[in-house]
Amino acid sequence: MSGCFYILFLLIYDMINDFGTIGIVGGMGPEATANLYAEVIKATPAKKDQEHVPVFIAGVPQVPDRTDAILFGGESPVPAILNSARKLEEIGADFLIMPCNTSHFFINEIRPFVNLPFLSMIEETVFFVKNNYPDMKMIGLLATTGTVETGIYTNAFRKEGIEIVTLDQFNQEGLVMEAIYGSRGIKSGRKNVPRIFLLKAVSKLLKRGAEAIILGCTEIPLALEQKHVNCILINPTKILAEKAVQLSTSIRTDKLFLLAEEEEE
Repeated sequence: MSGCFYILFLLIYDMINDFGTIGIVGGMGPEATANLYAEVIKATPAKKDQEHVPVFIAGVPQVPDRTDAILFGGESPVPAILNSARKLEEIGADFLIMPCNTSHFFINEIRPFVNLPFLSMIEETVFFVKNNYPDMKMIGLLATTGTVETGIYTNAFRKEGIEIVTLDQFNQEGLVMEAIYGSRGIKSGRKNVPRIFLLKAVSKLLKRGAEAIILGCTEIPLALEQKHVNCILINPTKILAEKAVQLSTSIRTDKLFLLAEEEEE
């Protein structure tokens, strides 16, 4: 059997192991987790099932509320997130992603205790903006109050000379938090009423000088899409999914090179 044919045989025979397996630390919330997986599928250049990247999902909705932990001293979500991350590591994930912006406040508490790369949607969003909108100087943020108050986006973008614009407390609670957590909010499965609140919030951020809007809560893209507005929407869920697919396929390429090197030896 020739070296090239042998390498091709191994690649086809063990296809699932040739891709990097994405581990999704999910459940925060369930629909946002499903949406991240949908974005992974859309970002994958596949023509058949076998060309999609493998994904493991730990969907645990019982993770304590992140905003409650940050603002009101509620139960920390770190143990529950870490438990999901470790389980994903045990079953063979190659790296981790997490569809919850607010939870990224805790990511540096979690990273030292898992032996896998843990991508940050905050860091990836900054990288995306720098590369796609290099002249942008002011960006509006739609996010939970927990995310806003921690400054995880504000601090990350400030390092790049970009100002994050937020709402005043009245509109933050009455529009954004109501859209997410309200009795007719996104977390209760509604879309139309939350969209009305979010469109009002977008309008106020644009009046404050925002040149684009970050959808800084993974629930928000479920109700607000680019087709609903005339300004630029920056979707960290989509950005993270595209980065995960890129990393998964690059791991596949690395494994092919390793096979080739082993055959040459």
